[in-house]
Amino acid sequence: MKFLIASDIHGSKYYASLLEERFAAEGADKLILLGDIYNHGPRNPLPEGYDPMGVATILNRHAAEMIVVKGNCDSDVDTLISDFTFVSELVLIDGGKQIFFQHGDKYDAEHLPKNCGDAFIYGHYHTGFIARKGKVLVANCGSVSLPKGGTAHSYMTLENGVLSLKDMSGALIAEERI
Repeated sequence: MKFLIASDIHGSKYYASLLEERFAAEGADKLILLGDIYNHGPRNPLPEGYDPMGVATILNRHAAEMIVVKGNCDSDVDTLISDFTFVSELVLIDGGKQIFFQHGDKYDAEHLPKNCGDAFIYGHYHTGFIARKGKVLVANCGSVSLPKGGTAHSYMTLENGVLSLKDMSGALIAEERI
């Protein structure tokens, strides 16, 4: 099974459309969103094409294919326009490896969750990377719409235990086997 992992759309219909295109182009089976779907947040500028209802329209088309982790900018009212459920955390097994997902507002590379398994993947910081911390692969998928620190607009794919960080054109930035 192939997963596309993204985070921090922050209400950008423009980038949600690009993400939908990447989901199709990658041929992914599931779309994992790591939070901050609709709202831009008080410390962020408005992203290009800010249209939370437009984002909902795009994502609702894929509700059956999505797993959505709640971010710090996602509120209970967001569920009213969503045909999908928000969960607080996610654990998957891929390629025989246990992978823990969370938005990143509770855990991060310096504060790993207990029993996170072989990998921890998160968003929140808007900076995409893949690194090792001891035996745990730690990765941030970056932000689809509002990258920070000079990083690219980005997402990840996960297939057969291989995690790939890519820019929104699909170009490979980094890759590592879990």
